[in-house]
Amino acid sequence: MNTRTVLVSSSPVSPSRNRGRVLVWGGYALLLAAAPLVFTSSLSVSMLSQIGIAIVACLSYNMLLGQGGMLSFGHAVYTGLASYVAIHAINAIGAGSLPIPVSLVPLVGGLTGMGFAVLLGYVTTKKSGTTFAMITLGLGELVFAMSLMIPEFFGGEGGVTTNRVVGSPVLGISFGPQIQVYYLLAAYTLVCTAAMYAFTRTPLGRMLNAVRDNPERVEFIGYSTQRVRYFSFIIAGFFAGVAGGMYALNFEIATAEVVGASRSGAYLLFTFLGGATFFFGPIIGAVLMVVATVLLSEMTKAWLLYLGLVFMLMVMVAPGGIASLIMMNVRVAMFGKLRRLLGGYLVLALTGLVAFIGVAAMIEMVYHLQLNTALGPTLHFMRVRLNVQSAGSWLGALAIALVGFAMFETARRRFARRWGQTQGEIEAEIRRREAAV
Repeated sequence: MNTRTVLVSSSPVSPSRNRGRVLVWGGYALLLAAAPLVFTSSLSVSMLSQIGIAIVACLSYNMLLGQGGMLSFGHAVYTGLASYVAIHAINAIGAGSLPIPVSLVPLVGGLTGMGFAVLLGYVTTKKSGTTFAMITLGLGELVFAMSLMIPEFFGGEGGVTTNRVVGSPVLGISFGPQIQVYYLLAAYTLVCTAAMYAFTRTPLGRMLNAVRDNPERVEFIGYSTQRVRYFSFIIAGFFAGVAGGMYALNFEIATAEVVGASRSGAYLLFTFLGGATFFFGPIIGAVLMVVATVLLSEMTKAWLLYLGLVFMLMVMVAPGGIASLIMMNVRVAMFGKLRRLLGGYLVLALTGLVAFIGVAAMIEMVYHLQLNTALGPTLHFMRVRLNVQSAGSWLGALAIALVGFAMFETARRRFARRWGQTQGEIEAEIRRREAAV
């Protein structure tokens, strides 16, 4: 028997499962279509557009990290270079030298990302593990340095700009208003999400999972792990390029920042926070990325510190990300035992909030001392006036933090016992059902 033969179950998909898929994808499409009707402000529509871009970028990154086990520190190379090429493509459309509609610019970005993935991925995927990560980091730094050394293409520190309102409007759509751009990006987001989900169900997608879990066995049965990684890398590069083209349409500018290490780090961080082991995890991470970079960065100058603390907490408490927490509670709900845990979750949230208020007050006072001393010693935090030069403010914040941590730890231990008891009952119920079959 040929070892490459792939056995596929011929059992039909149940109607209830088909209905579930229709509901999920129909709800996803409805959410994308209705979101700007609920959040109508210009800031909201702009954030929704950025979320769509981030979803495609994080999902493409998760094809490497979550599905293939390839830790990349240079994913922004493919989104960023695609953004630059897309900007030049829009300028070429305006000059009449590129006869395509503006709506196809993300596909130009996709082909660009794929082209660079073909070129760079052949070298990158020769190795795996730490070596792969270091090669991607080196390539990322190389491209970032080139973006400042070749101003003819990259525009130097100022970057390259464009105007997406070019050509004749089609059915009154000129992509001048942000809402028109949003719906175009939403359409690309929906199609790319569906396509990347379909990839996980293909033989290549399944084999990529096998390469992640047991590359030695994959080699033993006759497959080339390097080829599997390489072809998957190319597909991920295409979708990363689509995200880069969407970025160019939305912002009409590309600077050196789009190929920088901070952008690659953001993809890694928020994909992990969302949950790299689940397909919908990067979608959650993309939403968090936009909320953090747009809203949280405006609320406090210490937003990167808060982000780092959240990342550390997730690594210790839920390494599978937010998606793993959701799925664990879905399992509990399926056995009808979630209600007994709701009170514990509420107590954990309240005590955690108390601890967070104390810690955040101290962080804000430290940042005020370092950055805003010219504004005086008074700081307004959550409608409370704090004097950074007063020992009372520091001692009060410290006391709130310590009390909050003590209450949280007590609540956590109680919840852990209740959670363990619930899991034991679920396991017993599973064994009972298996014995009854």
